[in-house]
Parts: sequence; structure tokens; C-alpha cells
Amino acid sequence: MSVRIEKTASVWTVILSRPQSRNAINAETATALYDAFNDFEQDDSASVAVLWGEGGAFSAGWDLKQAAALENDQFFESHNISKDGSEVPPALLGPTRLDLDKPVIAAVSGPAVAGGMELALWCDFRVMEKSAYFGVYCRRWGIPLIDGGTVRLPRLVGEGRAREIILTGRRIDADESLAIGLCEYLVEEGECREKAEALAHEIAAHPQIC
Repeated sequence: MSVRIEKTASVWTVILSRPQSRNAINAETATALYDAFNDFEQDDSASVAVLWGEGGAFSAGWDLKQAAALENDQFFESHNISKDGSEVPPALLGPTRLDLDKPVIAAVSGPAVAGGMELALWCDFRVMEKSAYFGVYCRRWGIPLIDGGTVRLPRLVGEGRAREIILTGRRIDADESLAIGLCEYLVEEGECREKAEALAHEIAAHPQIC
């Protein structure tokens, strides 16, 4: 199972569980993530979600090995994309085009790169371990950001800095991420999930309708 859900009171922790591939997102995982967050949104007993990657990596992004093995028709079918380019849910990365009414916190350890960075940017805010890092690594192979990164990144860090990050494809470490607004909390190794879940319970304790 590539995605698991653990629930404590009104907090859901959605776990990416493909550690052998650094939690790269294939078609099955994208669908499972979409379903998990759609269920979270529809469940009246759920208030806040945490997204965490198992095995020391948040996500290496879209699964290029799976994509490379597919013929064009198989690609469209496996990712629910029509040949004219219009998409139906889930998006290539799963939930990244859902507009949720409930907050989601990214708990980031290790790499959150390419589509994995886009997935973290989709969340409302981010908790990073000190060795974690972001990067538009797909740029190095001529692959664009595909699921909202070009919109969400400038909102967080500004237009000029976002262009520099995207065009260079460089690594952004945790200290720089905190300094430029890519994350809100830095924690020690192995503590991002615990911190994110603590924040989720704190948020869930408040009224959810303002």
C-alpha cells in the first residue's frame, strides 16, 4: 500500500509509503493521495491533516521510471488525462489541484524535490527537519513543474526568487527555506512528524469555522 492514513481524534496523518523509491509518486500513489485528501475533506469529524513521507524522504516527485516505461496511450490512461491535455482528478501528483477548506501541514524530512516540492507547496505550511531540502530538480532534465508550483512558489518567496529557484534547479536547504519563507518551522532529525502533528492538534482545538 503506497499511502496509509493514521487518525488521532480529528487529526489525520496521510503517509506516503514508497520508501524504496524515496516516495516517488506513480499513478497508483497519485490516486491514493487524491482519495485520501478527498475523504479527509468530506469527513465532518476530520479537522487537520499532516502529510509525511516514510523512510526519511518526503518525496522525490513524479515517478520517472514508471513514466519512461509507458507508451503514450498507457500514460494517458494511467494518469486519467485526455489526449487533448485536459485533466480530470487526480492530477499527476494526486491532490495538488484540490482546493480544500481544511488545513494540511507538510512534515518534510530528506528530499522534497521536483513534484515532491510541489506537493509540499500545496500544503498550508511546512515543518522541515534540519537536513531536509527543496529543489526544482526536474529542471535539470528539462521537465517542467506540472502541478501548481509555478503559482504557489512565487506566492511564498516572491516572483524574482521563484524564477531563480526554478531556472537554476538548485538545492534549497532547510536554513535557507526558513529564511525565505518556504517553511515555517525547523526541527531536529526525526522530529518533523511529531511537531506537525502537535501543531495539527493545536489548530484542531480551535473553532474550525470563523
